[in-house]
Amino acid sequence: MSKKILLTGDRPTGKLHLGHYVGSIQNRIRLQNEVDTSFYMVADVQGLTDNADNPEKIRDNVLEVVLDNLACGLDPNKTNIFIQSQIHEIAELTVFFMNLVTLQQLSHNPTIKTEAKEKGFNLNSKLEDENIQDLAQKGIPMGFLNYPVSQAADILFCRASIVPVGADQMPVIEQTNDIAKKFNAMYQTELFPKVNGVVGSVARLVGTDGNAKMSKSLGNCIYLSDSDEEIKKKVMQAYTDPGHIKVEDPGKVEGNVVFTYLDVFDPNKEEVEELKKQYQKGGLGDVVLKARLTKVLIDLITPIRTKREELAKDKQAIIEIIKAGNKKAAEYGQETMREARKAMKIDYFS
Repeated sequence: MSKKILLTGDRPTGKLHLGHYVGSIQNRIRLQNEVDTSFYMVADVQGLTDNADNPEKIRDNVLEVVLDNLACGLDPNKTNIFIQSQIHEIAELTVFFMNLVTLQQLSHNPTIKTEAKEKGFNLNSKLEDENIQDLAQKGIPMGFLNYPVSQAADILFCRASIVPVGADQMPVIEQTNDIAKKFNAMYQTELFPKVNGVVGSVARLVGTDGNAKMSKSLGNCIYLSDSDEEIKKKVMQAYTDPGHIKVEDPGKVEGNVVFTYLDVFDPNKEEVEELKKQYQKGGLGDVVLKARLTKVLIDLITPIRTKREELAKDKQAIIEIIKAGNKKAAEYGQETMREARKAMKIDYFS
């Protein structure tokens, strides 16, 4: 029976927020207790695909994302924490996988399209309308366009079969399985397993401004390290119903960020349902709702922030955790590449 191996990770482009928490962190914390081996990757190479001119940003945030995860409950005794760029086998596997994917397939990946728009690359609304010339003229770096292949190598270097992801990353899981299947068929091997993406409790958490996704680049986040005052300020600015001018006015629940967050984070679901009914009839003000949400989020984030602050006092201990994780990840990568080279008939003189 094959081992159950989990791979998860984050780009070190900034501190993590509530969207990360419900999108993948909760699952990775739970699943680390249910698998044989768990890996958490700090995806610095991916981070450089759209920050190549600002490597300091990536370097400065490596420890930050690790601290966020440890504070949430990632256990270094159960999960190997490593840095992507330190595992050279991932880069080698990426090169081999590039031979199995066409540029057209990459340009049609929905995840690429969505994230390209977030980075300011104005892709057409219809994927099939894009061609190589369009992509070149828009200045999209090959590293960015190629990162689904890189992510496939991230997952398969340790032969992971379980990957906690946000809903927007499922196309990457599908492409990873396509690559694994093609490699196995081409080289007559069963080296790479089928990968299962595990979507979080909330497929995609909207931003405080009502945008479809909470995103660092859009500035609509509540961070896991925010102070009580920062949480309160952001909640008070959160998008509600613009037509709900007076307390007595009936309000809309749909699209109301405050109710969206209460649905996700408030443990008292029955009370939230009663508040919805009252809001829809009229007589319930946004300030009252925002005060409730503020308390709910402070209760959630305070223990995470407190633990984070304590962990941050000993940065060397965090570095040692990463070094140990790098070593374990390298061992897995070396074993995978030995098998891959053998299957590809390039294990010369061994």
